[in-house]
Amino acid sequence: MSETTDERTENAAGTDEAAAATDAGAASEDTAVVDEAPAASAAEAAPAAPAAAAGAAKPSPVGLLLGVIKTARPKQWVKNVLVFAAPFFAFSKATNRTELVIDALIAFVAFSLTASSVYLINDAVDVEADRAHPTKRNRPIAAGIVPVPVAYGAAVVFFLAGLAVSFTTDWRLAVVLAVYEAVQLGYCFGLKHQPVVDLAIVGSGFLMRSVAGGVAAGIAMSQWFLLVTAFGSLFMVAGKRYAEIMLFERTGAKIRSSLKKYSASYLRFVWATSAAILIMSYCLWAFEIRQVEHNSVWAVVSMVPFVIAVLRYAVDVDGGNAGAPDEIALRDRVLQVLGATWVVTLFLSFYL
Repeated sequence: MSETTDERTENAAGTDEAAAATDAGAASEDTAVVDEAPAASAAEAAPAAPAAAAGAAKPSPVGLLLGVIKTARPKQWVKNVLVFAAPFFAFSKATNRTELVIDALIAFVAFSLTASSVYLINDAVDVEADRAHPTKRNRPIAAGIVPVPVAYGAAVVFFLAGLAVSFTTDWRLAVVLAVYEAVQLGYCFGLKHQPVVDLAIVGSGFLMRSVAGGVAAGIAMSQWFLLVTAFGSLFMVAGKRYAEIMLFERTGAKIRSSLKKYSASYLRFVWATSAAILIMSYCLWAFEIRQVEHNSVWAVVSMVPFVIAVLRYAVDVDGGNAGAPDEIALRDRVLQVLGATWVVTLFLSFYL
């Protein structure tokens, strides 16, 4: 029995006649060399592995395009609705309302393109750290779907496209976008690790969105409007960082390195102070709106849903559950009702 097995093995390995064997004979030979087959398979599979890896490293053009679009984070464009804030408050007094709306829409598109260029650069810079992260490793650049040089090239294209769009309204909008890009690049390449500075930079992004809308439409923005936007942004940013710290203390979840330089008590102080200034600035602004807009009581009424909404958001912050502001706004139904009520009261104060 063993001699038959050895002979068949030699025939299978050393002669070409086995290739012409019948199906029954081939089946017998496979059984006879079952102990040798794994070694042969491993030898054949070894050179095939790099080929598979190389194929994964070179996605199809469609896959590459989809990866770039995903990295541009179109879901984050919801933040850019802040460009409509200044035009909203000036809409009732505008002589050409159609032009005002068009300018605001152009500012939205331009800022979205510019913000996407920052997201691409940020993910390209953080590619190694993202690959070590349990969820961020699935991002297109970290996963190898979008090569780092392609990400940088796409970022340049997005930024130039944003500038080109901005020049269709007012050259000052291009200046705002350039300043935003420069500040955010500073954040990506090191300032994100500087305590306090990182909070100011992230908060300034929201402020510049509001300024962009006013600049594009040629609107002189109120000092109260700027204060509300600035401290509202700082309130949300500090609240998000505080929530991350609280999550880390409860679960030991991995947090960004810059947060290691903060304490929970300090971040609590920052968001509490920002909330106080935010509420005070808005209340003073509401009284100013009442005087300017035919003594309308609706501007004063708007303080009620606004203050309650801030306090409602602070509940999430204090509980350490405050994620991204847009996620909270989409999840909290009560906050949505308060926000809608606030917008309605403002609308009535300007247009009734």
